[in-house]
Amino acid sequence: MPSSPASPLVELRNLTFGYGERAILDDVSLSIPRGKVTALMGASGGGKTTVLRLIGGQNRAQQGELLFDGQDVTRMDQTQLYAARRRMGMLFQFGALFADLDVFENVAFPLREHTDLSEALIRDVVLMKLNAVGLRGARGLMPSEVSGGMARRVALARAIVLDPELVMYDEPFAGLDPISLGTAAQLIRRLNDAMGLTSIVVSHDLEETFRIADQVVILANGRIAAQGTPEEVKRSTDPLVQQFVQAEAEGPVHFHYPGPSVEQDFGVEQV
Repeated sequence: MPSSPASPLVELRNLTFGYGERAILDDVSLSIPRGKVTALMGASGGGKTTVLRLIGGQNRAQQGELLFDGQDVTRMDQTQLYAARRRMGMLFQFGALFADLDVFENVAFPLREHTDLSEALIRDVVLMKLNAVGLRGARGLMPSEVSGGMARRVALARAIVLDPELVMYDEPFAGLDPISLGTAAQLIRRLNDAMGLTSIVVSHDLEETFRIADQVVILANGRIAAQGTPEEVKRSTDPLVQQFVQAEAEGPVHFHYPGPSVEQDFGVEQV
């Protein structure tokens, strides 16, 4: 049975996952509250996108639980998993639009795959979603004819076309100019509130992400380094969190990848 409205929509409980012997997440526990925007941040390779893949069931945790509305994704069979995914929307990095379909058909695709709506209803729903992202007039354009920022907005319309409860964003601001970036951030916040969504945003853009997020989670070294409101995370005294927030080149995350010393490789003294 679904959980109560007060319970988290997504919850990781002592979850461990890795590729081979390389641990990505180590005994992580995390709650994603309903109706809020949660940002997953941290250095590259920290496991942020992996969390999204675990929620969607593309990967399965080796230990622990991952609950979506009270149901453990790690124990779902294929039918249950597909049903859960229909309650999720995903905005992939750079949009991932179908190159041979126009804007309208890209947004209509999930409706054609997962519903029996009439063509008239599909038209109305698609145009409403495109209008919500400001692109109703671009319905007939091909992906090659729209800018990067517009493509991201088309992908967002596609992600919300089935009215999901959860929308996951994988680097939604990457490669965008300042205007498009600000527009994308405002859309995430506005749609989350207007549609009663729960949003998870994976991003490296501190300024815009901190502006729209209710909760920020910093992942590092397979664990949660900091968690709280944007202001609480900024005040963290953890050296790794401060290195990330202040964009410092040196700190717990080193510039040089671990390897043999200079003396071992070149037989000379390190300068």
